[in-house]
Amino acid sequence: MTELRNAQLYREKTPLNLQAGSFDSALREAVRERGLTLDRLRSHLARRGISVGLSSLSDWQHGRSRPGSPKSLQAVNALEEILGLHRNTLVGLLAKAQPPDTWNRARSRSVVRRGLDESKSPFAELLEDFPHSDDSGLDIVTRHQIVCIDEDRRASSIMTRSVVRARKDGVDRQLVRFTGDPNCDLSQVRFSDMENCRVGRVRIHPAEPMMVSELLFDQALSVGDTWVFQNRINDPTGDPCDEFGHGFVHSESQYVMEIRFDPRVLPVDVHAYTRPTLAAPRRRTGDLRLNRHNGVHLVASDVCAGLIGIGWSWPDSSGS
Repeated sequence: MTELRNAQLYREKTPLNLQAGSFDSALREAVRERGLTLDRLRSHLARRGISVGLSSLSDWQHGRSRPGSPKSLQAVNALEEILGLHRNTLVGLLAKAQPPDTWNRARSRSVVRRGLDESKSPFAELLEDFPHSDDSGLDIVTRHQIVCIDEDRRASSIMTRSVVRARKDGVDRQLVRFTGDPNCDLSQVRFSDMENCRVGRVRIHPAEPMMVSELLFDQALSVGDTWVFQNRINDPTGDPCDEFGHGFVHSESQYVMEIRFDPRVLPVDVHAYTRPTLAAPRRRTGDLRLNRHNGVHLVASDVCAGLIGIGWSWPDSSGS
């Protein structure tokens, strides 16, 4: 009951007038005035079905980054209510700090919450066996994928560690989609559980190299609960690969992709790319450099749609 009483006190306070200054200074002053920790602030957002990481909230109030995605703008609207601010106080300060065209495009997309459209892809046939697959009831707080490229140049192992938060009561699972490389043998692909989950049903497409598996938590979450789990996909088959991509079916607060190469087969021309849809061509967005451990990575925040990935070339066709 303490939090409910505190929330009522916030609403009863005289709204703060922070129309001047910068967005970050106004947010920082409002948080200080209301006596809220960032963790409490995040909890209030979660009760409204909005997931924002502590690092993002900290970056916003210290000017290290600005909310700009549709999901972030939704969070800013909620923050005004939670902090007892006049409507459009923070939104207005953001608008002043951004070029008009950029702001208008962001505002027009702010009601869009769906990710990649799978309705016309082969995945749609597989997802028919999984009720409510269009809304998992989970927000992705963080997802970290580690892809190991073996000496045969195959993406033989994909390890994923996820932190999720429930948007509704009763959520107890998440779906995993997998697309194999050309000439892969799906009968040899293995989904395995590593931490806080177990593999449930697995469905394989009869004509395309696509699979869907459910990971069961064996515990029903309540709204606002978080869950940490880890799984692995092993695929010893398929042709040598020259890219790995991740599609955003639902919004993710933070996503990390890490590619680790066998030191005997190192690539060239490593780069990041994006695709707005599953069928769209790749658009190169930047060069990446291998580190001393023969790996490379990229980090994305507040992504709600599209696909991002890492691509590369092999120096020759013989592997020498």
